[in-house]
Amino acid sequence: MTARDNMNPTETTLTTFIDQHRPQQEAFLAELVKVPSDNPPGDCDAHGKRARELLEGLGFTVEAHKVPDEQVKAAGMISATNLIVRKQFGTGGPVIAMNAHGDVVPPGLGWTKDPYGGEIADSEHGPVMYGRGVAVSKSDFATYTYAVLALMEAEKQGAKINGAVELQFTYDEETGGDIGPKFLLDNDLSKADYAISAGFSYGITSSHNGCLHVEVTVKGKQGHAAMPHTGVDAIEAATHILQAIYGLRAELATRKSKVPGIDTATLNVGLIKGGINTNVVPDLVTFRVDRRMIPEEIGFDAEGELRAVVEKAAKDRPGIEVKVERIILAEPLSELPGVEKLIGALKGRAESVFGVDIPVQGVPLYTDARHYTKRGIPTVLYGAGPRTLMEARGHNSDENLRLNDLNRATKVVALALSDLMK
Repeated sequence: MTARDNMNPTETTLTTFIDQHRPQQEAFLAELVKVPSDNPPGDCDAHGKRARELLEGLGFTVEAHKVPDEQVKAAGMISATNLIVRKQFGTGGPVIAMNAHGDVVPPGLGWTKDPYGGEIADSEHGPVMYGRGVAVSKSDFATYTYAVLALMEAEKQGAKINGAVELQFTYDEETGGDIGPKFLLDNDLSKADYAISAGFSYGITSSHNGCLHVEVTVKGKQGHAAMPHTGVDAIEAATHILQAIYGLRAELATRKSKVPGIDTATLNVGLIKGGINTNVVPDLVTFRVDRRMIPEEIGFDAEGELRAVVEKAAKDRPGIEVKVERIILAEPLSELPGVEKLIGALKGRAESVFGVDIPVQGVPLYTDARHYTKRGIPTVLYGAGPRTLMEARGHNSDENLRLNDLNRATKVVALALSDLMK
């Protein structure tokens, strides 16, 4: 007796459809990988156009919501068009949004495969597809699309499904999600009861860190190096300020999260520029700080805390002016009331399909899923892929996706949706 023998008719229809359409699903994904959508530079309209063509070829009606040029430019991008597919099943029931992003980081060096090839090769884990974005997160364009197609087939076969699904495919996760999910929500283009965002197969992400990026400008006064007392040394002052910032980093390391998968609050200085020439007292230094907030810091003014440290240290250096400018502020993701129903459906189905424990955990990264929880929408991350970003080589050379995981994750999503829309 096989596992399928124990399934009810709806479950059998869903899983059989997904297995029978595996070649078409993999071809769909390969077509998405073949269209570059690197961000930066963020010129993503061509990918949106191709995704729309593929979705319409599957019989979907696709809404294309082009983001106004001024908003795209403000996000540091060139073009972006968000896509929505709405599918109503039966009457009433919850509205479930499923969001994946089509923008990707540039390929970089070190590839042994064509980053835009969608090439499939054998591995110890079965067939694997290579390409930039194949795991993060063009894969979940395919996961979510074919899960909905399977539900449509089940409804044709008489399954009672009540609810609506929205496929939301956006193009600015790499720049923060403001002109993707946030744009859709701000413009009342989605009023979901639950949201599932792109993720991996072997864990359900229910929390993640927030992120603050600031640029600190330290201004002094130039002078001749032979007479340094005639200037105000911006590098010396910046060094003093940096020592204070690193003191804050040590304090942040004591702020531990209770969320599995997340350790402590962190701080990193990742970029610094300054000076005019070797023989000139430097008059200007800029540096950028990355501050990661744990879920327990939701609502905490991390920017104000950092600003106070910088300004206090600057007062120790007469003649110095400082400015702190925010570059990015992404709030942490945390579990909202009601999310347990979403987690329960995904966890139960994933453990059955994959045959392993599926933990509910946090990650130290940040994603645009936070825009849904900020609107009070219970949200988790779940989709196709291995246990970790490192295994998928996301944001690395030879990014890849195990196609058996794509197949199984699609079944998990379809089955969980059918549970949520009974």
